[in-house]
Amino acid sequence: MKTVCGFLLLLSPLAMQAQTDTTSAKEEQDLSALLEKEDPEHSGQKQYTTATFKTTRIANGHSIENVGKGILDIRINHRFGSLDGGFNEFFGLDNAVTRLGADYGINDWLMAGIGRSTYMKEADGFLKVRLLRQTDDNKMPVSLSYLGAVSVQGVKQLENPAGTTYPFSNRMGYVNQLLIARKFSSEFSLQLMPTHVHNNFVLYADEPNDIFALGAGGRLKLSKRLALTAEYYYQVGDRLRDSRNSFTLGLDIETGGHVFQLMFSNSTGVSERSVIGSTTENWGKGQVHFGFNISRVFTVVRPKEFKDSRNKIW
Repeated sequence: MKTVCGFLLLLSPLAMQAQTDTTSAKEEQDLSALLEKEDPEHSGQKQYTTATFKTTRIANGHSIENVGKGILDIRINHRFGSLDGGFNEFFGLDNAVTRLGADYGINDWLMAGIGRSTYMKEADGFLKVRLLRQTDDNKMPVSLSYLGAVSVQGVKQLENPAGTTYPFSNRMGYVNQLLIARKFSSEFSLQLMPTHVHNNFVLYADEPNDIFALGAGGRLKLSKRLALTAEYYYQVGDRLRDSRNSFTLGLDIETGGHVFQLMFSNSTGVSERSVIGSTTENWGKGQVHFGFNISRVFTVVRPKEFKDSRNKIW
């Protein structure tokens, strides 16, 4: 765990958010108003801690945050090739991995999402369930959520000998993850992510189908709109051949409904399955990918508290 402690001291992933403020304050909402919404019927009972993170992702992985009820979040995740490709590969810009996804807030405690990535031609879906919420009086000191995901990879990992088949089940993988977060102050938040990844198929007999990892992520606020973030997954026990721990550094710039995240990572993929257990590149050898996430939120179901609002976006 010394690596994890060192990572926290280096805290600085990228996550950028930007909304064009060309309309009046009444015509646009800050992103934080669309995340972790208070239930007006219970606002007088408990004061919940909000905006532990400014978006639903720390970098590659999920944060404790959910999009609000009735909010649709369209996301584009883009990762360029490795920097060690040099000028011949234009330092990775000649190659890219892209994921297009959509997340939706079903209610105040349940969020769902789907996506499709060019890496391994992977289609994925997930549910994120809010179980506990940190309160301002510290009677509940942490927030807790569960993430369950399933994915299907369209690329075969092995050519079949003549007369054999590659069953559909071989393409599937599953992720179970707990998100345990605490907002220590308005400047600093920390999250732990115990994770289990199951691959139905592995290439070698000595490789495990089940991978266990402990993730840690954090956010350090630098200004009203700017923050440093970091994310690290330490694999516990057996791992796939040539697999390495995923480490991502980023910068958060938050200005409203638009979200733009910049980051550097040794992971090629974007989903939990591809990041945790399937990362093979080495930071020490310059095998680092520059990437970004773009997010745009839309109101699908008009909140009750805005029923008499003259706000044009509703």
